[in-house]
Amino acid sequence: MPSARQWWRLSLTQQILLGLAIGTALGALVPGFATELKFLRDIFLNLIKSIIAPLVFGSVVAGIAGSGTLRAVGRIGAKSLLYFEIVTTLALVVGLVVVNITTPGAGLVLNTDGSNSAEQLPASKPKTLIETLVHIFPASIIESMARGDILQIVAFSTIFGLATAAAGERAQSIVQWCEALAQVMFRFTELVMRFAPIGIGAAMAYAIGHQGLGVLVNLGELILSLYVALAIFVAVVFGAVAAIIRLPVRAFIEHVREPFMLAFVTTSSESALPKAMENMERFGVPRRIVGFVMPLGYSFNLDGTTLYLAMASVFLAQAIESTTGQHFSFGQQLMLMLALMVTSKGVAAVPRASLVVLLATASSFMDPSLVAIGVAVIFGVDEFMDMARTSVNLLGNCLATVVIARWEGCRWEGERLVEPVPSAVGG
Repeated sequence: MPSARQWWRLSLTQQILLGLAIGTALGALVPGFATELKFLRDIFLNLIKSIIAPLVFGSVVAGIAGSGTLRAVGRIGAKSLLYFEIVTTLALVVGLVVVNITTPGAGLVLNTDGSNSAEQLPASKPKTLIETLVHIFPASIIESMARGDILQIVAFSTIFGLATAAAGERAQSIVQWCEALAQVMFRFTELVMRFAPIGIGAAMAYAIGHQGLGVLVNLGELILSLYVALAIFVAVVFGAVAAIIRLPVRAFIEHVREPFMLAFVTTSSESALPKAMENMERFGVPRRIVGFVMPLGYSFNLDGTTLYLAMASVFLAQAIESTTGQHFSFGQQLMLMLALMVTSKGVAAVPRASLVVLLATASSFMDPSLVAIGVAVIFGVDEFMDMARTSVNLLGNCLATVVIARWEGCRWEGERLVEPVPSAVGG
């Protein structure tokens, strides 16, 4: 009997693909009805977002308290930040090379008669370096959790975890509670994921129904260039990293497939975080590393977003040159990239925050009025580019946990990581 019913027993991945296909068809064939399905997408995303704060808090505190010492936490943090900066710099390089070869903005004349309104752009600006440093430390962790500010939650949880470790035996009940909290949130995630095919299908239906299939053609060259650049980055940079750490690629893909797809279709890094953390633990990455490196990467290891910002900013420069004849040199591009590296930190959890960063930062180097018009043009197809950059962000952070685990002395046992005994862990 079980074998006779196998045809309808779809895996979660197959269910998500089916929901994606149905959502696309509904958006194309009945756009009016498809846009009404937005509430299903919102329910799903709200359920996912409700997981983030307790999961990150429980995982970070349990992981740091399990590490036991400030030295261990500092070592992991320093290694993580070094790796993040190297990889994001390479992302900038790939983005700059591809966008200067394909020149997607060449020949695009920006309409200055007001038809490309920037009224719907987010009315905020990126933080300066000092403001970012101040922002890391929350005045109220409750407010940070309510906003879903991962950077602040990580900062508070790190200090709380260090205090818990310093308290020793008296704080063991708190450590056990945090471990239990993390496990409960993983089970909570499994329940929510049963709704994923519906929520994801509704998200795709709304996107197509609201913007139409024709939106894919308007800035098709930029979209295609971005996807090509991201593919090159994944193949070359991530491929080199995988070779260095001797990653079993097939097993890794199996563990990141579902969170990668979830990030792609929802354009939300948050939606994939719980599943990604759980799957990396199943892959053998120690919980203390997953709970610390993964949330930290959401603020400092935005490979896809960094590459996108590099391409989008040069796209604007190319369009402005076509409009005014003012050339934007490669040296100016490099200066803009350095500015974007600072202003783009911590934007992963905020929808369309990359557009805010792009608008404010590029306006410091180019004509602000033309930049606003150009960003408004990009806004129309940003969701389709957001799919790619968000999923690459997720992939990069999953890979980062494996890199740090290997750096901390973990070894491969078959296709799974195994943590060495404490006495074997090197500095």
